[in-house]
Amino acid sequence: MSVADVVERQMGHVAGLRHELHRIPELGYQEIKTAAAIRRELDRLGVAHTDGVPGAPTATVAVIGDVKKPCIGLRADIDALPIVEQTGVGYASTHPGLMHACGHDGHTATLLGVAGVLKGMEKQLPVCVKLFWQPAEEGGAGAEKLIEGGLLDGRLGPKVEAVFGLHGWPGLKVGTIATKPGALLAATDNFVATFVGVGCHGAYPHLGADPIVAACEAVVNLQQFVSREVDPTDSAVITVGVMNAGTAINIIPDTASIEATARTLTAETRRKVEKAVRRRCAGIAAASGCELRFEWHQGYPCTVNDPRMADYVAKVARKALGEERFVPVARPSMGGEDFAYYLEKVPGCFFLVGVEPADRVGYPPLHSDRYDFTDGALGVGMRIFVELVTNWEDKSE
Repeated sequence: MSVADVVERQMGHVAGLRHELHRIPELGYQEIKTAAAIRRELDRLGVAHTDGVPGAPTATVAVIGDVKKPCIGLRADIDALPIVEQTGVGYASTHPGLMHACGHDGHTATLLGVAGVLKGMEKQLPVCVKLFWQPAEEGGAGAEKLIEGGLLDGRLGPKVEAVFGLHGWPGLKVGTIATKPGALLAATDNFVATFVGVGCHGAYPHLGADPIVAACEAVVNLQQFVSREVDPTDSAVITVGVMNAGTAINIIPDTASIEATARTLTAETRRKVEKAVRRRCAGIAAASGCELRFEWHQGYPCTVNDPRMADYVAKVARKALGEERFVPVARPSMGGEDFAYYLEKVPGCFFLVGVEPADRVGYPPLHSDRYDFTDGALGVGMRIFVELVTNWEDKSE
């Protein structure tokens, strides 16, 4: 029986697993019910698993195949988001204020389906496969916890030679796969700049130092950095999403703060952005007679695919799905992913799986209260993961 046939036979069961997971969304490091569902399914399949790593008790790691053979890793993220679901589906969230708005229910179910397929052909596998369900992708850097716990270097199961992960993508039709070598997703740093002035009555601004004016000037000025200090052929984004100041319309407050995200695609630009943001905020504060309190919070690094692994994913996708079903990604997205931490340690590839149904024009975006991973995409993700395993050859050359 072909891989496509085996996957097709599992589709109903895997879709049912996704619906179950969709009903019980949980935030990072709190995925107790989700982890229990994953482990229950692995027990049903007869797949041994390690439950939890230091700092990430909801992580689950399983190994299928001969551990004396080269080992490749397959990852799914399992956490949800603090969003009130508005999809209207029959399997909507039963946890108020939480939903799987980024499709991690689909990622988790896909990898469980892969575990079932691989277990059935375990003795024929050319490699051993380490499957891991990772908590806290949404800002909690769960990948770092698993790496620190020995996931990749051989302290927790066999050493991983290469690693692959996927993400449902609303901009692609169901049945398609997309990726690119090099930078695919951006680094995701954040900062808080607090301008400390001197509060006074709004009718007498000359008696104080207005931090709101300074903060507003900073919001505008920081956009000039992108257009004037970043190479036009490079990319950077600075978005101020939060501004806090004041308690009354006729009072100039003592402080005003802005909170922002900075997205970049290279380590050099990442360093340059931090330095420039600090310099500009400090200069604006001084010119306004204010002091500055500044915090830079380093986020996820840029997600950089190994060129050989990206080419391998493209080759497998074209062979398995058809030439027209692989979509080369033209340019990186400024979204971010903690899969980047795995790619800093071992070669690998992160790829995108289309979730927009054929009969739809447009689809709710990721992190939308209307987003729902499409059941039809489950089999596509399963197929590619399994084909990456079964077609593996020595990639050291």
